Amino acid sequence: MSTLHEVGERNAWRCWLCDEPVDPDASVNADRGPSIDGGAAPKGKKSAAGTERLAHRACNTRKGAVKPVVPWSPTLFVVEPAPIVSTVERLTRKGGREVVARCPSRPDADQAAMWLLDRLSRFAPDLSVTTQVEEGGGQFLLVLRAL
Repeated sequence: MSTLHEVGERNAWRCWLCDEPVDPDASVNADRGPSIDGGAAPKGKKSAAGTERLAHRACNTRKGAVKPVVPWSPTLFVVEPAPIVSTVERLTRKGGREVVARCPSRPDADQAAMWLLDRLSRFAPDLSVTTQVEEGGGQFLLVLRAL
């Protein structure tokens, strides 16, 4: 099991659930204080150190034992975005490619692609992916491909 400081450094002191900064000097008892989310492990087994992620105490508590929801940025113009957690799980398990959102313009799709790569670098650092923007039907599709 890693220390809070080791997990914080590995995660660049950002909460993996809300993607907001975590203050390393805040009390671990404060809602916005740092905590370690052990990640999902098979029943009866301890989680591996690689699945430990940094979270705000309140985010970690709110998540509890249910599958987390990792939101898309509200600053992006995306239509019908795919759930990030489910998409990452499928790509990790099966590989391939998935259409994850539609955008009305190329600049919107390019911005969403950059944001998604940055977000996944913290959320699923072991998953190697690329993004593609494909034109079709008067809109732009954002495609995520596992390498």
